[in-house]
Amino acid sequence: MKNAQSPTLHRRHWLAAAAVLALTGFERTALAQVTNVQVWKDPNCGCCHLWVEHLQASGFKVEVRDVGNTAARKRLGMPESLGSCHTATVGGYVIEGHVPAADIRRLLKERPVALGLSVPGMPIGSPGMDGPEYKGRKDAYDVLLVQKDGSSKSFQNYPGLRRMAQRDGLQRVSGDTAALPWATAEVRRIDKAAGKVALKHGEIKNLDMPPMSMVFQVREPAQLDALQVGQKVRFQAVQDKGAYWVLKIEAAAL
Repeated sequence: MKNAQSPTLHRRHWLAAAAVLALTGFERTALAQVTNVQVWKDPNCGCCHLWVEHLQASGFKVEVRDVGNTAARKRLGMPESLGSCHTATVGGYVIEGHVPAADIRRLLKERPVALGLSVPGMPIGSPGMDGPEYKGRKDAYDVLLVQKDGSSKSFQNYPGLRRMAQRDGLQRVSGDTAALPWATAEVRRIDKAAGKVALKHGEIKNLDMPPMSMVFQVREPAQLDALQVGQKVRFQAVQDKGAYWVLKIEAAAL
């Protein structure tokens, strides 16, 4: 003969099962929220677009805001010295630059007390800067764990195939720019407030950089006053601490 289950006991079992289902649903919702990424970038930056595709291929759902990232970076508290061409948020953290998706996953799993992660500048070989036009080149770089006070330490190191120090003579200058080669480009976007210009450029020989579209900082922003979108220009550029800078830019001779 089967034992009859009291209504009270039955109700307790039902409530326990409902609680488990509710918890499971909450965990699923939390996981979905964590994998949602908001990205602020320049609409003309090709490497930013490729980084977004890298995240999407890694399972992240990405919402893109093509309004530039200078204001977002400042609002979110990421130091300008650690800046890059795009800024993102995910799971309560700030992500700056070409951070690999695997490192973002690790950040979300370990949940350290921090502002977020940064890859300053645009190191070649990082996600979004690793297309076939670079012919397998991989420069060394660090993914930095950034604290809320602006300090940082290495979160993950990527040694690359050749050390940056071996290429400093090509990338950096101090003072005289007479020896720097000129590259040609078309102006795609001008951001005078941020001192930036988006260029669809040809080869930049001193940076060993193939043709692409990219956003540059301009060392003397007053030079932007003479530029117009769609204009053909020539320019000189260097890399300093991972960031790409235009030193001189002027209208190209017809």
